[in-house]
Amino acid sequence: MAGHSKWANIQHRKGRQDVKRGKVFTKLIKEITVSAKMGGGEVGFNPRLRLAVEKAKGENMPSDNIKNAIKRGTGELEGVNYEEIRYEGYGISGAAVIVDCLTDNRTRTVAEVRHAFNKNGGNLGTDGSVAFLFKHCGQFIFAPGADEEKLMDAALGAGAEDVINNDDGSIEVLCAAAEFLAVKEGLEAAGFKAEFAEVTMKPQTETEFAGEEGAKMQKLLDALEGLDDVQEVYSNAVIEE
Repeated sequence: MAGHSKWANIQHRKGRQDVKRGKVFTKLIKEITVSAKMGGGEVGFNPRLRLAVEKAKGENMPSDNIKNAIKRGTGELEGVNYEEIRYEGYGISGAAVIVDCLTDNRTRTVAEVRHAFNKNGGNLGTDGSVAFLFKHCGQFIFAPGADEEKLMDAALGAGAEDVINNDDGSIEVLCAAAEFLAVKEGLEAAGFKAEFAEVTMKPQTETEFAGEEGAKMQKLLDALEGLDDVQEVYSNAVIEE
C-alpha cells in the first residue's frame, strides 16, 4: 500500500495554518454555533458538535466562548443565522478546488469567492463540477518512524478503512467520516497521537506544482482561505516548496 510522499507537504500546510491563527477562533465559533443549531447542544448526542468543541479546546479557546457559541446555536442567546454553502472551482492548470463557507449573506460570499478565483488565475465552477474527485473521510497522518505494524493493528482494530505507507516514511490512516472520533480515541488509547488529524475532503488524484506555477496556485488558495466567510479550502494540488 505505497502512497505519494506527503510529509513535507503536510508540514508546509500546518505551518501556513499556524500563521493564520488569528482567524481560527472566529471559524470555530461559527462551526460550533451551526453544529448546535443543526444537531442540538448536547455534545454527547451531536458528533459534529463534539468534534468542533474538541478542535476549539485544542486551540485553547476559553470555555465561556464555547458555551456561548452553543447557546447561540440552540437559540438560548441571540446570534447570527449562518448558512452552509459549498463552492467548487478550478485553479491553475485546472486543479480542483472546493470551498466550504458559513455565511449570513450568500450574495456577498459568492461575489468574494468568485473574485478570489478570477483575480488569481482560477474560475468558479458549477455544483458537482469537482466534488466527485474527492472523498469525504477522516484522515490521520503519523510522522516517519512510527511503529508500522502496531499502528496498523490499532487503526484497523479501531475501525479504520485503510492504512497507507507513504514514500517518505509517514503513515496515513483513513476512516469513514462518521467514525473519525471513534478511530481517534482508539488510536490514542493504543498510544498513537497523529501529527495531523481531521475530517476532510481527500483528493482521489493529485496535481503536482512547483516553481512559478506552484506559487500562483498557493496564492489562489491563500486568497480563498483569507475570506471571512470561508471555513475550509480543499484542493488536489500538491505544491512543492
